[in-house]
Amino acid sequence: MNQIPPHPQIPISLTINGTLHELKVEPWVTLLDLLRERLSLTGTKKGCDQGQCGACTVLVDGKRVNSCLALAVSRDGAEITTIEGLAQNGELHPLQVAFIERDAFQCGYCTPGQICSAAGLLAEGHTRSRAEIREHMSGNLCRCGAYTNIADAVEDVLMPRIAAKEAAE
Repeated sequence: MNQIPPHPQIPISLTINGTLHELKVEPWVTLLDLLRERLSLTGTKKGCDQGQCGACTVLVDGKRVNSCLALAVSRDGAEITTIEGLAQNGELHPLQVAFIERDAFQCGYCTPGQICSAAGLLAEGHTRSRAEIREHMSGNLCRCGAYTNIADAVEDVLMPRIAAKEAAE
């Protein structure tokens, strides 16, 4: 009887939400599946699984990435931030507060990806208007249609930062 050979596993290290993880993963495992199924970080949602809805958006080295399209092995050595890692010292990230205050989620399924994408947008520093917020968040779909509230929430956090930066210059 022929035995099926074991699946090859590749050692990788990822810093996820500030914690170093030394892992062995099969080369075909996506970052999304690694986060959800092996590390139980279920805040990141599996939506379309084709990179079209943005529900799986996380920050990889501070940049927005659809984790369903990223192979975990290709991110060896990276720093990953998921929705679970945005709050600091028991306090919600300003975007999380703004989303709550603006009721920027309805079913909530897309919310983690929307907030991670907005955090990336803030870090990128090139968005300066509501129209640009909508353009740069266009890769994140909300099936409930809460786009106005989402743009309001992002704008609530972005505009004071722009004003403070301009005042400092």
